[in-house]
Amino acid sequence: MAKDKLSRVVKAAKMYYQLDYSQQAVAEELGISRPSVSRLLREAKEQGIVQIRIVDPYQDLQQIGAVIEEHFGLKDCIVVDAPVHDDYIIKEEIGRQTASYLQQIVKDHDIIGTTWGSTMYEVARQLQQKSVHDVVVTQLNGGVSYSEANTYASEIIHYLGRAFHTSPYFLPLPAIVDHIVVKQAIVSDRHIRHVLELGQKANIAVFTVGMRYEDSALYKADYLTDDDMKVLKEKQAVGDICSRMFDINGNLCDEDLNNRTIGIELEDLKEKEYAILAAGGLQKLDAIIGSLQGGYCNVLITDLFTAEALLAWKQKQETSA
Repeated sequence: MAKDKLSRVVKAAKMYYQLDYSQQAVAEELGISRPSVSRLLREAKEQGIVQIRIVDPYQDLQQIGAVIEEHFGLKDCIVVDAPVHDDYIIKEEIGRQTASYLQQIVKDHDIIGTTWGSTMYEVARQLQQKSVHDVVVTQLNGGVSYSEANTYASEIIHYLGRAFHTSPYFLPLPAIVDHIVVKQAIVSDRHIRHVLELGQKANIAVFTVGMRYEDSALYKADYLTDDDMKVLKEKQAVGDICSRMFDINGNLCDEDLNNRTIGIELEDLKEKEYAILAAGGLQKLDAIIGSLQGGYCNVLITDLFTAEALLAWKQKQETSA
């Protein structure tokens, strides 16, 4: 391209793309026709003088989700873009997306099991009603608090039952009891046993992860004794699913505590058609990693901040291997 023509192409491109001139204004400034301006701008793109890059945030989220799916062998990974790194907003966005996901997958005759906590409350309260038949909703683990801390257990089950037009099954019990003989007596009751069996049969389980022992809802609800806390610290527990504490590799941390816990076993989650983990926030990163390492979920719904940190952790592991 001749130097004078190249200069005119560059000038037209700068005026149009950088200075926001209209094509008519560029034409008047350069003393040429408007069709000539269009030709100059087209040449600017063809010659690589102007390079247009379209950033689609939604597409970026899909790509990050796809990478996480591949790295951890998941059925689905949905990444939400919370506008700010704020725990409540992140929970709200994850709740909205998880509710939408459930809305899509739930069909006639499904059995849906769920746990409790503030993230699950956000999921449940944002669920829209769906016309389905013979759906069963059941609680996966006990949720009656020993303290004033609200587990939202009954509200969550109520909202899910309303969304899918069914009377839900409650477990009006503590998550953890002090002695295994107490648990044995409780689960021997035929009504309690029926609810627990429904949890095992559920083809859809939707749950979150609690944080490490000293920050966990279990601790705040006064479920954990001083001895429990000591063992969990020694075993480097990172979080819990359905009140069962595990380390960053997904291994159960305290067999005695596990034996006193009322609810679904973590191994049962591996058999679900959909084992949906709804969790986000960097403070839960290790717990999410542990759940993925343990294979307890096949669907992850999380936020962008956590997803990026998860990929960074994975890359570091692969580099150091």
